[in-house]
Amino acid sequence: MPLSQLNDNAELDLSQSKILVVDDQPINIQMIYNVLSKDYVVLGATSGEEAIEVFKDNLPDLILLDVFLPDMTGKELCSRFKEIVELGNIPIIFVVSINQQDEEDVCWQCGGIDFITKPISPLTLKNRVKSHLTLKFQTDMLEKLVFIDGLTGVFNRRYLDIHLDKQTCESKRQHNDTAILMIDIDFFKLFNDHYSHVRGDEALKTVAELIRSALVRPLDFVCRYGGEEFVVVLPDTNIFGALKVAERIRKSVYDKQIEHVCSPHKFVTVSIGASTFLENDEGSNHTVEEADGYLYQAKKAGRNQVCCPVERFYKTAKNLDGTHLINNK
Repeated sequence: MPLSQLNDNAELDLSQSKILVVDDQPINIQMIYNVLSKDYVVLGATSGEEAIEVFKDNLPDLILLDVFLPDMTGKELCSRFKEIVELGNIPIIFVVSINQQDEEDVCWQCGGIDFITKPISPLTLKNRVKSHLTLKFQTDMLEKLVFIDGLTGVFNRRYLDIHLDKQTCESKRQHNDTAILMIDIDFFKLFNDHYSHVRGDEALKTVAELIRSALVRPLDFVCRYGGEEFVVVLPDTNIFGALKVAERIRKSVYDKQIEHVCSPHKFVTVSIGASTFLENDEGSNHTVEEADGYLYQAKKAGRNQVCCPVERFYKTAKNLDGTHLINNK
């Protein structure tokens, strides 16, 4: 949900909010779609596993969840949602049978924020959804004040510190990998000295937006680490996926052709180091440190490059120093 959209009457614009309806009966999804689609973006899933797949491409702002599904109960699915870092704050409204106290109790026990009884009243549905979306919007706005870097508009170091620990626990629980990219703008001090700090701030904002645009999945995120350094977190990504994203970022910054006469590349460029959680038993902080070490190697090798430990995964990738470099000078 956009965090800054207000219409001319200072009312919240919730029209781009995404609502996921999870129900094993397509006719029920269609009924809810007919009620809500004029005001919101409505997505549908007929099973728990299908709902989880939807999250990979479309992170919802609110979930309408039936208590009974063919592959798992609504309680089980809700619990799985709450275990995923990025889904923990998404409001879940259960759809329950009328006069079934046991079903209502389940809603509260597993983290549901509200419930609606069948048969669904369109007016009740619209008002409950609007109310909880508004509350979520207000919460998002408060988090923006705390977790967003004021200059670049991407997440700040505080957000990284909090969510990196959560992502470490999530990766261990799901037995999947998470990649970290450490990104540094090359010769940035020389850029500031030559073009002024005002132009430097503009370059920082441009690079931050290019990095954000290169992240195509809703769970990927970028933080400003400090100065001209950024960190990208890529959940459920191994080193090969990290390498593809890193190269996409490097190329997009170079292709923007922001003039930098003090750089041997003549344009603003970035150097990138990468690592993953599974390569570090010592935790997420060590992964960041290792990615920072590979960043140093990329800069030492000439900058405008990506450096990562591919040889640990793919024995035929051989370099004298045991790293993988993409050199694009």
